Amino acid sequence: MAEFMGPQKLGPLTPLVGEWEGNVGVDVSYHNKDDETTETSYFEKAWFKPIPTTENGQQVLEGLNYKMTAWRHGEEAMDPFHDEVGYLLWEKKTGQVMRVVVFGRGIAILAGGTAKPRDRKLHFKATPGDPNYGILQNKYLSQRAELKGFEGTFTFADDGTFHYEQTLILKLAAIGGKQMHHTDKNTLHLVKRYHPGGDGA
Repeated sequence: MAEFMGPQKLGPLTPLVGEWEGNVGVDVSYHNKDDETTETSYFEKAWFKPIPTTENGQQVLEGLNYKMTAWRHGEEAMDPFHDEVGYLLWEKKTGQVMRVVVFGRGIAILAGGTAKPRDRKLHFKATPGDPNYGILQNKYLSQRAELKGFEGTFTFADDGTFHYEQTLILKLAAIGGKQMHHTDKNTLHLVKRYHPGGDGA
């Protein structure tokens, strides 16, 4: 990946700005209809756009809003099986990096970690009940597929691609209350960089 030499007010989030696609996604999850845990391959689109600087008193946050949507292979012309929207935020003073994400299943997560301005790997973690980096979910999921933890990483490679992996730890009623790891991973390549005056400005 080409080195960004400007002021980088977005810090470690700088390489993400733009639109991305990835065709090597793998989802490992429990399928209720089949009563088994299986792998699903998928195609994905994502975009990340800068937001105005946000000030919470003396705290200054830079960030992006983003959207990621995925389709199972063979269903690209149909409804997506996954959709999420959120924000990625970075506080230069403390090095805090945050992923604020809402899934269309009635799940909201604020996950956090630390990162320096030019870090190439970002790590996010959230735990239910944590007053800062926690997890909320709707009543049905709390009873049937309770979220016990979330971890994820974003990694920027030398070839200009962006790779992510994430794990949701679930307590599933369908398998007797046992825990399982619902994992997702994909590698995306940049298809559009935003510039002033362009469509993505």
